[in-house]
Amino acid sequence: MKAIVIGAGIGGMSAAIALEKAGFETAVFEAVKEMKPVGAAISIWPNGVKCLNALGMKEPLRALGGNMAFMAYNDAHSGSTLTRFSMSPLVQQVGEYPYPVARAELQAMLLDTYGRSRIQFGKRVTQVEQTPTGVSAWFDDGSQAEGDFLVAADGTHSVVRHYVLGENVERRYAGYVNWNGLVTVDERIAPADQWTTFVGEGKRVSLMPVSGDRFYFFFDVPLPKGLAEDRLSLKSDLQGYFKGWAAPVQRLIDAINPETTNRVEIHDIEPFSRFVKGRVALLGDAAHSTTPDIGQGGCAAMEDAVVLAQTVASHSLGIEDALQRYEARRVERTKDLVLKARKRCDVTHAKDAAVTAAWYEDLKNETGERVLAGMCDTIEGGPLG
Repeated sequence: MKAIVIGAGIGGMSAAIALEKAGFETAVFEAVKEMKPVGAAISIWPNGVKCLNALGMKEPLRALGGNMAFMAYNDAHSGSTLTRFSMSPLVQQVGEYPYPVARAELQAMLLDTYGRSRIQFGKRVTQVEQTPTGVSAWFDDGSQAEGDFLVAADGTHSVVRHYVLGENVERRYAGYVNWNGLVTVDERIAPADQWTTFVGEGKRVSLMPVSGDRFYFFFDVPLPKGLAEDRLSLKSDLQGYFKGWAAPVQRLIDAINPETTNRVEIHDIEPFSRFVKGRVALLGDAAHSTTPDIGQGGCAAMEDAVVLAQTVASHSLGIEDALQRYEARRVERTKDLVLKARKRCDVTHAKDAAVTAAWYEDLKNETGERVLAGMCDTIEGGPLG
């Protein structure tokens, strides 16, 4: 049985690898001619790590991951520590480490595991049709692919989603802009083994360690969308938004390279409950586009891939039945993740200033138990425990 996989990002490659491990033939089609990962890095929490482990990438992933042994929140202006705690209790409870990794390196690992030369690039899907016995996809170069079922991992701007839902779904602006990139570790900015976040004014500056003696950094600022800001003004924009913030934040702004720093207006999509139409299944951001506020977007796509492969391999009432069972296993889980991220987004970015001010006060008394308990609850909701 053959699967057509649309999209060679994190979700598509995880799905193709998982399906092949389960005994299915796959063909992967990617719209772009060359993979350029969106975003500098990604936090792979233990639910995602377990999925990649199960797909045979345990050792390569460990080589890419940073040592995030501690977590800390610091005051925006004084730089003083509001709370700091070990991540060890989380690791002990869920049975795996979290790994922040550079996106380009994660993408390369997935492509190499599957076989980079097997992927057909420059194939933008334009149309999907199915019959009782198979499915066909057409691409903008006039070519066509045929298989027994199709996995649409074509991202938040998914073309196939309209086919599955029968309607367009609008993206929702989450109300803030995110700048992200990579810099060399500098312990005058933050400890090399710690996820450090400076908070204040509904804004956030965060650093995570990744391999190669680097920090993944990001800045968040609540802003209207559509501002005329680009790489030419990037440093001065950040200096303005974070004027008066602590010395480590200023040092980070000085250190960043505008040419390799991304500016992204953050969106999500209202959760919907239909991921499948006959022999066509949505996966990853095509099915559940989320804000990055709990770091679960990529992990959810990895979970989708594992569940999809498990389900189609373990059921014998036909591919349409198996895909419906995949949908049933993923709709509520992914809805929960999207809404948790949205809730965290609103608190972090001062949608209600009083709620955010109370959170800042609570951080001063945080021992780590509440934060880690919430993380563990999210992680343990995954398909591999």
